Amino acid sequence: MIENSFAITGTFIVYLIGMMAIGYYAYKRTSDSSDYFLGGRSLGPWPAAISAGASDMSGWLLLGLPGYAYAAGMESLWLAGGLMLGTWLNWLICAKRLRTYTITADNSITLPEYLSRRFNDNSKLIQTISAFFILLFFLFYTSSGLVAGGKLFETVFGLDYTIAVIVGTVCVVSYTLFGGFLAVSWTDLVQGLLMAAALLIVPIAAMEGGFGDLSAALEAKNPELMTLFNDVKGEPLSAIAIISLAAWGLGYFGQPHILARFNATRSNADIGTARRIAVTWTALSMVGAVLVGLVGILYVDNQLAGSLDDGERIFMLLVNAIFHPVIAGILLAAILAAIMSTADSQLLVSSSALAEDFYKQVLRPQASTEEIVLVGRVAVIVLSVIALMLAMNPDSTVLGLVSYAWAGFGAAFGPALLLSLYWKGMNRNGALAGIVVGALTVVIWKQLSGGLFDLYEIVPGFIFAIVAIVAISKATGGASKEVEAQFDTYEKNLVEFD
Repeated sequence: MIENSFAITGTFIVYLIGMMAIGYYAYKRTSDSSDYFLGGRSLGPWPAAISAGASDMSGWLLLGLPGYAYAAGMESLWLAGGLMLGTWLNWLICAKRLRTYTITADNSITLPEYLSRRFNDNSKLIQTISAFFILLFFLFYTSSGLVAGGKLFETVFGLDYTIAVIVGTVCVVSYTLFGGFLAVSWTDLVQGLLMAAALLIVPIAAMEGGFGDLSAALEAKNPELMTLFNDVKGEPLSAIAIISLAAWGLGYFGQPHILARFNATRSNADIGTARRIAVTWTALSMVGAVLVGLVGILYVDNQLAGSLDDGERIFMLLVNAIFHPVIAGILLAAILAAIMSTADSQLLVSSSALAEDFYKQVLRPQASTEEIVLVGRVAVIVLSVIALMLAMNPDSTVLGLVSYAWAGFGAAFGPALLLSLYWKGMNRNGALAGIVVGALTVVIWKQLSGGLFDLYEIVPGFIFAIVAIVAISKATGGASKEVEAQFDTYEKNLVEFD
């Protein structure tokens, strides 16, 4: 248990004041719904790249992934490698096209709005159904961040878990509520750099003798900890296990909070620079997170006689053991940074789905810009309360909650988005089928187990969604002449915007 010292408490207070100051400054820059939900498309390559990574990784990068590496050793590299590849491909094949297409599609702000306009869906069914699934899966995703926050405040300040979760929720909501997208993106830049630094500093300080000594010590403890193709018990990893871990990379193509950063980038010319920054940041963060888990194995074995009830607390444990309270406070603030940088983005995307894609499109098409922003802010509070209730179970694991939401988004929106960017013959019916089939496959597959059903649900969800999009689009006559002509316009603008 980390001592509730004045130094650590003071560090947290200074950190929170800094984030609130950024939020207030962004609030003064927010005048309409485009500013609130997309920052006026003004992000440079650094905030776009780091914000995309920080909003993606969340508390699981400092809690969930180190906890998994602590439990599974080098096996965790399959997961980290899949995420690395997914990050690179998402920036490479989606970012520039999506930014161009959303601008061409009447300056679409949200992912559902883009899909609706891409296929001339006058019924607004795509927006409504997409908004529903965004709200469903983000509740689990956001609750994972609140669970991480609860573990942080419980460990650092000795708070009761319930009180700790509430404190963490208030911290996140406070600046998201007012600052909107700019507050989220600018704070993400600061928080993302802090996260990466913490993940590298902690294992390097803990290793002392370097990676060679760490590797030798782990080999001596259990050789299987250092193998990629066996689990810690020495049994070969099945193809299903390896595919399930690597397939996390598929999730990137359907994450609304990450895709929003592509749309918010100020120019297509910045995309290449942002991609290199994002991939470098992800690589450093992944290596650091895995090393934290590996170093933690030896620390717990040597110092705690191999006893640790919750492996997801290993980062906090190492920080407390190695560093002076002032430095520990700064490094532990990185966990709060990770939690806030993702939960704020998720709340913002969820509120935009409720305000822009449901309230404005279904309930009040005549709503003013000010009314939409107000509804979005109220939605942040309501959604936070629901996510808070889901997070109240202290036995919840951060990685478990994230894996379900990640699969849901990846399967529901990934195939639809990719094909909408590259396939001229896709139509509205195909898009709807892909979204519904992908999401329902994840929900149903998650309830099954044994044999093939042990495969991570994003894989069948992604495959079935692609099949549904292609089959239904072709069965219903393909794209109309008007939609095909619009696609040609998107392609033309892709060249002109460069």
